[in-house]
Amino acid sequence: MLCPRLRRSRSFTPSSGNVFADLGFADAEERKTKVRLAFASNQIVERRRFPKADATRQLGINQPKVSALANYRLEGFSVERLMHELARTTSDPAQTTPGPMTASDSRICPRLDTSVLTELYRSKT
Repeated sequence: MLCPRLRRSRSFTPSSGNVFADLGFADAEERKTKVRLAFASNQIVERRRFPKADATRQLGINQPKVSALANYRLEGFSVERLMHELARTTSDPAQTTPGPMTASDSRICPRLDTSVLTELYRSKT
């Protein structure tokens, strides 16, 4: 806890809920969406304990892109690409092509709000 003297001298600005908007980025919503999608993909890869080689096959991207995704360096990724990669990780590994996301996918990654992803996907098509 801060001492009373420090508490008086500091001012705080409440967050808008989007750190990118708070920092003044023009594409704040897109950045937030990318981070949420990358987080969901990373959580699934981590929970399934994929080695890098398996992660590259499952995500359909090369190893440098897997590392970039794991480290949240998302400049080279579009929202659509991240959604596609997430769909590939949430589909049945026995399938050769990813199926559509369903409400049951949220059991794999409980923080994943599939309604938001569905809405994003529909707005892009």
